[in-house]
Amino acid sequence: MGLLLVMFLCIAAMPALAGDGRYGAPPPDLDRHLARLKEAYPDVIKSYDKEKLVLTSGVELPISDGRTDKSFDELLDHPDIDDMFAIPYPAHAQPKAPLVDSDPGRVRVEALFRAIYGDCRKGDIRAKLRKIPWFGGSLLFTTRNGADGALEAVARDLATLPKPMLKYLAPSAGTYNCRPIAGTQRMSMHAYGASIDLNTKYTTYWRWTRPGKDGTYKWTNQIPSEIIEVFERHGFIWGGRWYHFDTMHFEYRPELLPP
Repeated sequence: MGLLLVMFLCIAAMPALAGDGRYGAPPPDLDRHLARLKEAYPDVIKSYDKEKLVLTSGVELPISDGRTDKSFDELLDHPDIDDMFAIPYPAHAQPKAPLVDSDPGRVRVEALFRAIYGDCRKGDIRAKLRKIPWFGGSLLFTTRNGADGALEAVARDLATLPKPMLKYLAPSAGTYNCRPIAGTQRMSMHAYGASIDLNTKYTTYWRWTRPGKDGTYKWTNQIPSEIIEVFERHGFIWGGRWYHFDTMHFEYRPELLPP
């Protein structure tokens, strides 16, 4: 009986990954998330209600497909708008190993992001890129929705950190790259010019590791929390907060962070 009680308490203490603990379930306070989404991309999002997101182009995207039983892979491959908020992003928390399949921010509705940034396969992105100074060099980053200004602010704040931390930042492993995410047909945030990879010498990536005997991946990280905090303060999320970790990776996703 005592063992059962301990097991119950441990399960109860685990944070839910979505509103009712299931992928695809509407997140708590969806209206707050939608308001933040509109605030983050005011030039692209005209309005919203409980059923649809209306873009300034006139395109309407459904808020929900009504499914609350999506597997993790279905959540990534066939998301709707509320699915993007199903796994809360733990902004400003200390880095630690995420729960299995907890990848906050990896769920993206591609039709929305194409509306925000353009489609690199159609040549929409390059004309919207500009060079941002980056620790002895420069990087190309999108000028859409203030992303370039956000990265400039990141660079200014990072420059005030102790010099030993600069080794994590440069050379950068890149920004713009018109490609899908490795192993998928989903476009990377690099394809929009809205993400940056840091020095791979000090970073880890889940595809570079082998799963354990139980099939899970062991999370590791070398990126200091001070660097993560600077990026998050300016609207970037960190791939090290994903179970499918990518600790070099930061992408501009202000809708997932506090204003």
